[in-house]
Amino acid sequence: MKTMYKSFLLLFALCLGFTFSVNAQLKAVKSKTGYSYWVRTPDNIKKDEKIPVIIFLHGRSLSGHDLNRVKRYGVLRAIERGKDLDAIVVAPQTSNGWDPDKVVDVLDEVLKNYPADEHRVYVCGMSMGGYGTMDVAGKYPERFAAAVAICGGGTVSYACNLTQVPLWIQHGSADRAVPASESKKIYNAIKKCNNKADATLTIIPGGTHGSVERLFHGEKIYDFMFKHSKGS
Repeated sequence: MKTMYKSFLLLFALCLGFTFSVNAQLKAVKSKTGYSYWVRTPDNIKKDEKIPVIIFLHGRSLSGHDLNRVKRYGVLRAIERGKDLDAIVVAPQTSNGWDPDKVVDVLDEVLKNYPADEHRVYVCGMSMGGYGTMDVAGKYPERFAAAVAICGGGTVSYACNLTQVPLWIQHGSADRAVPASESKKIYNAIKKCNNKADATLTIIPGGTHGSVERLFHGEKIYDFMFKHSKGS
């Protein structure tokens, strides 16, 4: 009887393991690009289907060499809490600021290994990741269909390049870590280059540096990104 019981437990465990391997959506990638990253793929991808890519860039508090930290807030956290996104989500980790070249190296690796639509690639981030978002889109505007930067800022020398990318910049009015003036500065620089640029600045009344993380759990930023396609 004991032998039969042990066999049943073993079979049950194997079944659980098999189910997990089939349904797993989140994979840690130790990459030669310079950044390790999470890649999450949606269920039921159809044969020959190309799906959009969202790159999420974290803030300074999640920097380091422990990839699990990247799941503490942002897009992956939203998915963990039930957000359903029909997109490949890529969440790299940096230890010291965002290097646009390395982020694009990660993107190229994803485009090579997954059924990704190169015309629907988006980048978003908050805090240091907001700065990173603007720098990546600013250095490689031809690679991104849209970008969302939250409670960050940007490098003014990239402002004219950023006129080529649809942007939604958001910042809390009560942010004490990174003042809203940082987002206003890069927004004004973009509009100075081209006052018809597709750039929107939203100042959230009473929003703090942490409270704006809730934007990743809603629909609006994803609707904004998904409505854009490079070349359309």
